[in-house]
Amino acid sequence: MENSRRKFMKKAASTAAIASMGGILPAFSAKSYANIAGANERINVACMGVVSRGMAVGSNFAGQENCNVIYSCDVDSNASAKFVNTINGIQNSKPKEEKDIRKVLEDKDVDALVVTAPDHWHAPAAILGVQAGKHVYVEKPCSHNPKEGELLIEAQKKYNKVIQVGNQRRSWPNVVAGIKEVHNGAIGRPYMAKTWYANTRGPIGVGKKVAVPDWLDFELWQGPAPREEFRDNLIHYNWHWFWNWGTGEALNNGTHMVDLARWGLQVDYPTMVNSAGGRYQFQDDWETPDTQVINMEFEDKSMITWEGRSCNGKRIEDEAVGVLFYGDEGSLLIGGGNSYKIFNLKNEVIKEVKNDMPIDPQNRVSPAQALDAIHIQNFFDGIKDGIEVRSEVIGAHQSTLLVQLGNISQRVGRSLQIDPSNGRIKNDKKAMALWSRDYAKGWEPKV
Repeated sequence: MENSRRKFMKKAASTAAIASMGGILPAFSAKSYANIAGANERINVACMGVVSRGMAVGSNFAGQENCNVIYSCDVDSNASAKFVNTINGIQNSKPKEEKDIRKVLEDKDVDALVVTAPDHWHAPAAILGVQAGKHVYVEKPCSHNPKEGELLIEAQKKYNKVIQVGNQRRSWPNVVAGIKEVHNGAIGRPYMAKTWYANTRGPIGVGKKVAVPDWLDFELWQGPAPREEFRDNLIHYNWHWFWNWGTGEALNNGTHMVDLARWGLQVDYPTMVNSAGGRYQFQDDWETPDTQVINMEFEDKSMITWEGRSCNGKRIEDEAVGVLFYGDEGSLLIGGGNSYKIFNLKNEVIKEVKNDMPIDPQNRVSPAQALDAIHIQNFFDGIKDGIEVRSEVIGAHQSTLLVQLGNISQRVGRSLQIDPSNGRIKNDKKAMALWSRDYAKGWEPKV
């Protein structure tokens, strides 16, 4: 078992090399990095949603020597079988298979739940997890709608379990260093952060209503969502572009960089949010915008913008994804990698910290497995040592809410005035109707 894990980690992460290169920050002790290479106590993990990104995240968990993946939970029997074989190759023990997360959570041997199922499952599954006494690692976005984010915060407080959200860049050492530069005045007072994501996705066509494949439990896949008929262009990825299950590019990829922007500017809730865009490139079933610009203003004379282009991958600052902070003395760029640049007001580079690990920000499965292992170990440290995890649920909700408000603005067609004390929409009943959603009977998330 140990040889398999060591081979996996050697392939996925020579993370200890970061220490020898002088990249460790005070928050990242030598012990923290050593944890990635091995530890004595193991945490038993159940993985929910094991296709694509779920396969990558689950494999990363299995590769940690202080972890055992003991459940594969997926409504796709083919995907689950593939996951079991992959995990067995890493840890030399096969996870149990169970498609219903409720049954998995009945097992007292499960210490933690990893949620990488579709977006409409994120908060409901996480709430079920903490209610069952499990710690939870939930991929971004932490919720499908703002109300779910509020419920998730309430659940974490009530059940006192660790919830780590998959904003993995919060644990990437050079990204953390870049944010620290912003906080320490490297560009003066930061007042604007421009964020973006660019990709070139093709059309999804017009789906045909067909019989559900025998390998799929579509009823359980829909879970909390109101029921719709199965169509042949929905599973496994295109659900992102349907409001009933997905949240569009804004939450699929925008959340990552908007989270860094909010962190860097040290802001919480906005005062105004608006959005422009739409489905511009193709005529098909895709419902969410493929082209979108969201603007967010805050009380302290600062703002964040997000530009999303799903169908034209022209890069900004030579980066497919990024955040660019503007201050009164200069600018700081964090791109898709574990790196940053500082510019003065003459647009001259005055400092550059380069990426030292392979990253592909457009790889939707596993863009940075070695760096993400640091985030996983931070989750384990929260469980074992009680430290606050780097993407705790309140901050994750605040960042997710920013782009959720952008989507609500997009759908109602106007700017939203926001209460900066709690992030709620002011004086707009139509917009507030999108604060929550309808649920399938019996699936309503409750704390």
